[in-house]
Amino acid sequence: MTVRVRFAPSPTGYLHIGGLRTALYDYLFAKQKSGKYILRIEDTDRTRYVEGAIENLLTAMQWAGVTHDEGHMLEEENLVQRGEYGPYMQSERLDIYRKHVDKLLEGGHAYYCFCSRERLDSIREEQKEKGEMLGYDGHCRNTPVEEAKERIEKGEAHVIRLKLPKNREILFDDLVRGQVIMNTKDSDDQVLMKSDGFPTYHLAVVVDDYLMGITHMVRGEEWLPSTPKQIILYEAFGWEAPKFAHLPNILNKEKKKLSKRHGDVAVKDFKNKGYLPEALVNYIALVGWSPEDNKEIMTMDEMIESFSFDRVSKSGGVFDVDKLNWVNAHYIKEGDIDRLTKLCIPYLIKANMMAEDETEEKYEWVKMIMETAKERISYLSQISEYAKQFFGEKVVLENEEVKEVFKLEHVQDLLNTFKNKINSAEVVDAVFGKKVFKMIQKETGIKGKNLYMPIRAALTGQLHGPDIDKTIAILGRENINKRIEYVEKNYI
Repeated sequence: MTVRVRFAPSPTGYLHIGGLRTALYDYLFAKQKSGKYILRIEDTDRTRYVEGAIENLLTAMQWAGVTHDEGHMLEEENLVQRGEYGPYMQSERLDIYRKHVDKLLEGGHAYYCFCSRERLDSIREEQKEKGEMLGYDGHCRNTPVEEAKERIEKGEAHVIRLKLPKNREILFDDLVRGQVIMNTKDSDDQVLMKSDGFPTYHLAVVVDDYLMGITHMVRGEEWLPSTPKQIILYEAFGWEAPKFAHLPNILNKEKKKLSKRHGDVAVKDFKNKGYLPEALVNYIALVGWSPEDNKEIMTMDEMIESFSFDRVSKSGGVFDVDKLNWVNAHYIKEGDIDRLTKLCIPYLIKANMMAEDETEEKYEWVKMIMETAKERISYLSQISEYAKQFFGEKVVLENEEVKEVFKLEHVQDLLNTFKNKINSAEVVDAVFGKKVFKMIQKETGIKGKNLYMPIRAALTGQLHGPDIDKTIAILGRENINKRIEYVEKNYI
């Protein structure tokens, strides 16, 4: 059996990190089994459709490196569908659903319902008052077919509902939760086809998964209660159901389901903030799953090799931004310096620290900044705040402790000696930055903190920071002179 899995989002605006994790687990499982991973767009709820959402979704998934084998693709900015099981958008499959719902009606597995919105609302209110399970009461369940057809011919609005067996126990094996037993008495007769001719999720997902050869249905735990209805539909059609895997929710620190009100939850939010895709994917994989060796830093290939639904937790995984920052910082430290530099330049431009037309001219200089920053930042947008210490002629003191350093007796003579060395040097670079302190120590006898701290304070206004030799190389001769002059004038 060839494994075929699908990720089936709705085009409602953005790819949530919970959706990315579902897609990632699909991808890891499919690749491990040499199977296929399909993207299908479930757009039957037209009230929630957002223009451009599919393109945004594809862009986010492409960025994350979770790429599908079939479905919608972006090719030269054009939206196309690739694969032999299409169309891959539900709104383009309406005739298929209509044909299959007719089979259900003919077999007595579905019926026409003419109940008005007002009646349904009234039933719901009555059920609430009595503390009963909310759901349809089966009012139209036994309406004769001929009567129903007459009412339809007269133009009466209607939906089509599933005729769910009464009080039947449904048992199935879930790849995450093990054996699950549910009873149809805890469900109602689900609407399969809406009055506008569009199917509901419950009909469309079963028809699409079967016709597209899906072998494993991987989705969030919120869909668990709908599984009995879908198993009944598979039986009604005479089809074998796929294997199910219901994933736990991603939770915030308060152990509640993560949502937009808790901050950044869209993949694009993390991309815009400067998280590396491999770091976000690595971390998201571990929110609810762990490999046997509990390894925390993993490449995509390592995750493919290690992934198993047996290791997916039944309980929700907590999304910890601090842990994500730790993972991302690791990838930044290990990252290619040119790639990081190119990714950081837009943040400096946005902060008005450099102009777009200066990118080429200042590239090597920004690269030097990035060399020092990669050890100290957790995500790339922090570069603009970090890089402030290298911009401008003014020296802003970090705290009162820095002022105290400037009161030491030897500071003025030390700075004069340092300026002389800087101005007499042929090249002011990191190599010179290392040599200059040995030269000053030999000449003046000043060493240790008394040597390094006043110079660092004069150059950056801080007592701690990146390697001083690299700081000297980044600032350059002219800026060093201007900064020391500023310090002498304002603080000494």
